Amino acid sequence: MRRHLRSIRGLAPALGGLLLTGAALAAPDAALQERLAPCIGCHGAGMSATEGVPSLGGQLPDYVVTQLFQFREKQREAPPMNEVAAGFSDDDLRSYADAVATLPPPAWSGPPADAALTARAQALVAKHQCNSCHGPDLAGRDAIPRIRAQREDYLAKALAGYKSNARPGYDPAMNEVAQGLSEADIKDLAAYVSRL
Repeated sequence: MRRHLRSIRGLAPALGGLLLTGAALAAPDAALQERLAPCIGCHGAGMSATEGVPSLGGQLPDYVVTQLFQFREKQREAPPMNEVAAGFSDDDLRSYADAVATLPPPAWSGPPADAALTARAQALVAKHQCNSCHGPDLAGRDAIPRIRAQREDYLAKALAGYKSNARPGYDPAMNEVAQGLSEADIKDLAAYVSRL
């Protein structure tokens, strides 16, 4: 596991080059919008309507390019994303990331979380310092994902994956944080964050 984490940490220089070379790319053209259509078909144009599939709306380009790179290099296993990203050039990674970043962020449209759930989850957010990485409103920053209003089932699955180490993070921070979460904690966090 440590060797795997070192290889993930070794991505930083490669990703830095991708980020610098991709910064000059223009807005996505019609051909890219056409290629992006299948992404929207599964992930939605803001909020995902597909169980187990994360919403991409509102994700920052640095986070998206990092995930696509990990899918392409099979450092993160998530069929069919590994197959989708397999043929992507470095320019494709940046183009897709920039296009995804234009999608509107998801928004919760149901009732807010009840007071007891909110209190439990806010205590967990404070204890595990979720805001220090994901931002004060959990909308992400830099290469750290937006989790605010993400699908509840996806958040629970991701946290469980980090806890079991079945899902490696770009760095080990999420795996380390998740070790201290109980199943009830995961359920509360997923329910609360999805309703923000």
